[in-house]
Amino acid sequence: MRPTVYIVDDDPDINRAIAQLVKLIHLNVESYTSANDFLAAFQRTGPACLVLDIRMPGMSGLELQRELVRSGNELPTIMITGHGDIRMAVEAMKAGAVEFLEKPFRMQELCDSIQRAARLDEERWQRRKEREKVDHRLDDLTSAERNVMGLVVLGKTNKAIAEELGLSVRAIEDRRARMMRKLGVKTRAELLELATVASA
Repeated sequence: MRPTVYIVDDDPDINRAIAQLVKLIHLNVESYTSANDFLAAFQRTGPACLVLDIRMPGMSGLELQRELVRSGNELPTIMITGHGDIRMAVEAMKAGAVEFLEKPFRMQELCDSIQRAARLDEERWQRRKEREKVDHRLDDLTSAERNVMGLVVLGKTNKAIAEELGLSVRAIEDRRARMMRKLGVKTRAELLELATVASA
């Protein structure tokens, strides 16, 4: 899935120029001239990043960035402005911006920033999808199988688990076998890897 670059800038000429640049590097692009228009249309369907003007009529870029963070839609954001200052840059970075560019910026500089931001979100999106798959498999486990899984992850033997839970070794072997089968793993190393993804 190709990442989407969202552009929010009230200057139509800048919007068009950035959109052309994004198309040249073969990424999807959607352009908006106000924060409210973007929020009304925005739906998170895949990896993406945001090129955002900091000063706009109505909702500012910083306000839009804060709203996205508040709603759990954190996008790697490149803030652009013609009136930059240190305070705004610091505030934008604290809210999660990955870059802060002052107009007039070099298109190559913007291009590099967009590609970095898109790669960052692709990696995040992939991790999120892997975690969702793992969570789905974990949901299939019974509470008894989850207990065994936790103790196996800690490195305990079937005998030690049986003693801790007051069960026979055979019962633990059966639960462990069912748990491993449901999770699609064959070794403790694979189980540890799966548990790491689940806790990320």
